[in-house]
Amino acid sequence: MRSIKQPGLPVAERIQWVEVRGRAFTFRLEAGLPLLEAARRGFAAQGFVGGTLNINGGALGPFGYVMPALSKTGENAAFYSDTFRPAGITQLKLATLTLGSRDGAPFFHCHGLWREADGRESGGHMLPEETFVAEPFEVEAFGIDGAVFAAEPDSETNFKLFGPVPAEARGAKTSSRAFAMRLRPNQDVASALEAFCRQHGVARARLRGGVGSTIGARFAGGAVIEPFATELAITSGEVAPGANGALEANLDVALIDYTGGIGEGRLIRGDNPVLMTMELVLEAV
Repeated sequence: MRSIKQPGLPVAERIQWVEVRGRAFTFRLEAGLPLLEAARRGFAAQGFVGGTLNINGGALGPFGYVMPALSKTGENAAFYSDTFRPAGITQLKLATLTLGSRDGAPFFHCHGLWREADGRESGGHMLPEETFVAEPFEVEAFGIDGAVFAAEPDSETNFKLFGPVPAEARGAKTSSRAFAMRLRPNQDVASALEAFCRQHGVARARLRGGVGSTIGARFAGGAVIEPFATELAITSGEVAPGANGALEANLDVALIDYTGGIGEGRLIRGDNPVLMTMELVLEAV
């Protein structure tokens, strides 16, 4: 399987995880607010401090983002581009967002695809401090209770990355068992999720959110993304028994690579390793 050498040594535990309680709900993002504050308010209204969002359409402006890029210093296996700030209103096609905390304050990690006002199709990593809701739009949320995604220094990748850490339960209304997770580099996403479910007695699970990067991508149907650095959003997914009864992870994703190439579709199982990180929530169903 493809792999990328990271600047630091791999840690022994390849999946960082916390078991939580969670609940799905929808809410409307308020226009004129920073996307970060609009998301925070929506979760807080339901008693949560964080979780995941799946976004299908919406309008942003002002808007700032970066794309994946090659590392100029060698301090990381890949890095970010300079910041893009498209004029006018950017129309979101899709995005997934993880809401957590960084340095004690609310923060998010969000990847998506969109069309800018001049017609340019693009995508990448949205900047929380530069992204505003231009018009109200609905989002699908999954709140978690018992953990928070916190940005912490990661010695393996030399980045400050979101990962789940235990947090005191707030008593929010919940409906299901779930796992807040972060997959570390150089392991196939589907295989890791299948193995995790087997180990933890999860017979069937639904993916809630999913923000990260893979080493290129191989899609069912034959499409291939060769450039190794991507920004990826898991748009939907499940882990469920396949035809032979064994668990299979089916993951639909959208991504952009460092050359600007866009890919969408279902990942092939066993051939899509994590580049830097993959954070998500797995809901037992």
